[in-house]
Amino acid sequence: MNKKYNFLIFQIIFFIFLKTTIAYSLEEGILFCKGVYWSNNKVEYSEWHIIKGTPKYKINFIINNLIKKAKFSIRKGNGGTVIGTGGWDKKTGEKIYIDFPLPVILVDEGIKVFLSSKLGHGKKVVNAGDKYYKLYHGKIYETNSEGLIEYDEEGHVINSKPLDLSITKSVFTIMVVSLLMILLFVSLAKSYSKNNKVAKGIGRFIEPIVIYIRDEIAIPSIGEEKYKNYMSFLLTLFFFVWFLNLLGLTPLGVNVTGNIAVTFCLALITFLITNITANKTYWKHIFWMPGVPLILKPLIAPIELLGIFIKPFTLMLRLYANILAGHILLYSLIGLIFIFKNLVGSGLSLVLVFFVSIIELLVALLQAYIFTLLSALYFGFAIQQDDH
Repeated sequence: MNKKYNFLIFQIIFFIFLKTTIAYSLEEGILFCKGVYWSNNKVEYSEWHIIKGTPKYKINFIINNLIKKAKFSIRKGNGGTVIGTGGWDKKTGEKIYIDFPLPVILVDEGIKVFLSSKLGHGKKVVNAGDKYYKLYHGKIYETNSEGLIEYDEEGHVINSKPLDLSITKSVFTIMVVSLLMILLFVSLAKSYSKNNKVAKGIGRFIEPIVIYIRDEIAIPSIGEEKYKNYMSFLLTLFFFVWFLNLLGLTPLGVNVTGNIAVTFCLALITFLITNITANKTYWKHIFWMPGVPLILKPLIAPIELLGIFIKPFTLMLRLYANILAGHILLYSLIGLIFIFKNLVGSGLSLVLVFFVSIIELLVALLQAYIFTLLSALYFGFAIQQDDH
């Protein structure tokens, strides 16, 4: 007879005739039991608890400090007995973490490098050289061999912090996207040189986008004379933001453009290029606006000067806020699945998640386009002539 059926028969016999081994708990349909399980052609004693589910019960067998799961359709019989039918779920209750450790780089009387997995999500103390370090609330502190964290009277950590130059998942993602862009553009350049300026392979996908950025963004915003000076940056900016936005929608948990530090750096680069390449006309319009009554010029100058900093600030905030808002909306809808815990509510949430994800794909492209377009406009303002 099949092992599964042997196990089920044994369970039914046990539940019916050994009622004294069953202790019933009134806590939310949880049944704590002692009994047997079938393993390697023999019956062994174990302890388990049954958790009420819909429409089945889930039995967790505690075996050698591990948890083995089985699903049963059960009902409460006479005298508190439980009769069950079902089979093994072939899963264990062990927590399995699939991660990719990154290097931790600390500057503390020298450079100390080790993998992030040694920190154990803050549960382990790392011995690097003659010092010990521990991860606490997302920051690495120097501790003793036992990982002691000390506080002041106000509850602030007083342990010293080394200079942390670690490669985080955001930095790693930026490096991966940068490498991907290099490979794509190099392949496009090679296909042009080998096929008489005709794109082949992946270049056929990239070429229309490059032409669109040149003809619809760079030339109209900057002008035909000097647009080539900015094309390399505009192309890099567009594909960089677009690829990062797309990666943020994957289950990898990487939301780089939802990090305001990243959008700040992108806006800062645009700010520096704009003001470094600006001509005299640009600065003249800021500090001594032409065509304005003399009495108003000193009043307008501070406003125009402030506008130099407001433009990159809004550029930074726009990308950050739109990407972050989209992710918050998705997480909220996914969370409703676990709140409703029924077919109608969870199904409706799943449908909404699907459609919002489609919209987020469009938002990822749109935000890359807007960031690139506004940067091109700022460059155009910086090099415009008096006759424009």
